[in-house]
Amino acid sequence: MSDDFELDTDALQRRMDGAMANLKTEFASLRTGRASGSMLDPIMVDAYGSMTPINQVGTVNVPEPRMVTINVWDKGLVGKVEKAIRESGLGINPQLNGTIIMLPIPELNEERRRELGKVAGQYAENARVAVRNVRRDGMDQIKKAKADGMSEDDQKLWESEVQELTDGMIKQVDQALETKQAEIMQV
Repeated sequence: MSDDFELDTDALQRRMDGAMANLKTEFASLRTGRASGSMLDPIMVDAYGSMTPINQVGTVNVPEPRMVTINVWDKGLVGKVEKAIRESGLGINPQLNGTIIMLPIPELNEERRRELGKVAGQYAENARVAVRNVRRDGMDQIKKAKADGMSEDDQKLWESEVQELTDGMIKQVDQALETKQAEIMQV
């Protein structure tokens, strides 16, 4: 009976990878003082009666390290895109040039950098919690199989495999956080 147990480690790995992908998305939305087109991803524009991401109403470019430009395809939407950026809370003041909206990225001061570092830390902690929840689910499956007659050796083997997956993913989260914090603190 115990030989029938097969833990789906691929499913656990996929769920942990999902937590990591979510962390990278959250990190991309943090402003680091350097221009990035992904910082506009969370901003939605009221276009044609529905809320639409900016990258679906125009072309987003990063022509230089401290500048993002949006070439809005429909002239009638330029004002709406500008308004959405002003109200987004990014702290960026858009400048119009025909259908092109230029977004100069200001330098971050030391205090703002520290705040962003703390926010990045919170995002990383949320990812660690998600990874640990996946680990707990895997361990629960193993405990249930143990109750159904799995040998103690098999139980230890599966538990160590789940723990290895978890440790590797937590290490990736920590590395991503270190990289992001270094990027934020870079002047």
